[in-house]
Amino acid sequence: MRAARAAVVTAFGGPEAVEIIDMDLPKPAARQVRIKVAAAALNPVDAEVRAGAFGGEGRRLGLGWDVAGTIDAVGTDAADGAATGWSVGDEVIALLFAMGASLGTHADYVIVDADAVAKAPTKVDAVHAATLPLNALTAAQALDQLDIQKGQELLVTGAAGAVGGYAVQLAAHRGISVTALARESDEELVRSLGAAHFASSGGVEAGSVDAVLDAAILGEAALEWVRDGGAYVGVIPQAAPAPVRGVRTGAVSVTPDGARLAELVALLDEGVLTARVAETYALGDVVKAHARLAEGGLRGRIVLVP
Repeated sequence: MRAARAAVVTAFGGPEAVEIIDMDLPKPAARQVRIKVAAAALNPVDAEVRAGAFGGEGRRLGLGWDVAGTIDAVGTDAADGAATGWSVGDEVIALLFAMGASLGTHADYVIVDADAVAKAPTKVDAVHAATLPLNALTAAQALDQLDIQKGQELLVTGAAGAVGGYAVQLAAHRGISVTALARESDEELVRSLGAAHFASSGGVEAGSVDAVLDAAILGEAALEWVRDGGAYVGVIPQAAPAPVRGVRTGAVSVTPDGARLAELVALLDEGVLTARVAETYALGDVVKAHARLAEGGLRGRIVLVP
């Protein structure tokens, strides 16, 4: 009996390449949980998967990395009976590393490794909670990679975006002086997120900061703003510019981490982090959601609701 639906790509293209399929209810294996999806964010990476940026032609590719929902089944290890640590009925959020997966979080149900799961926030609803895992974990892990300390100066490009916005808030919370690079119309927004300084295009001096978190994917142009011996981290794996002037360069490759996600949930509940939702769409309207994402101009994430 078919009991679930999911958004998938079987042939690359524009928004119209996304289709909804009926599928059997997935079953969790050892140390996995099944989550009944309440909300799942739509991210630019989903559009890239849809367009074929990561390959996989000829295979069914699931879409969606973020999920907020309720655990409705848990898997156990047949060998030792080890439980997942989660119970049916737990309200949770999680990051599913969906690259190449046949089922993502844009579905009625999704299977996630138990150690990728965290308790859901208590101060926001599932729609807002679904915007946290991918983007906040990317920002947090990028800051870890930069290894920037309290009192140092960080430039965040694309500071008004989802990753950039979380990076500004996390860095400011750590006592790091943040310069936010964004459009002039976004100055009020990024300052409200905790940026001490603001710059628009062309407004940054060469060698003026200790580190750059390049969420806008400016590459070598952003590298020029880092002092000798500083650090640069981008958000596209294998796409960091070559080191110059002793500047350490790299790119974050986000990994699921339930314990770290729980820390970010706590910061969200404390008001340190802000979950921003641009628009919501029913899962059945996923093609319309992809078309809206392609239009751009969003400040916050599109969220799909089954």
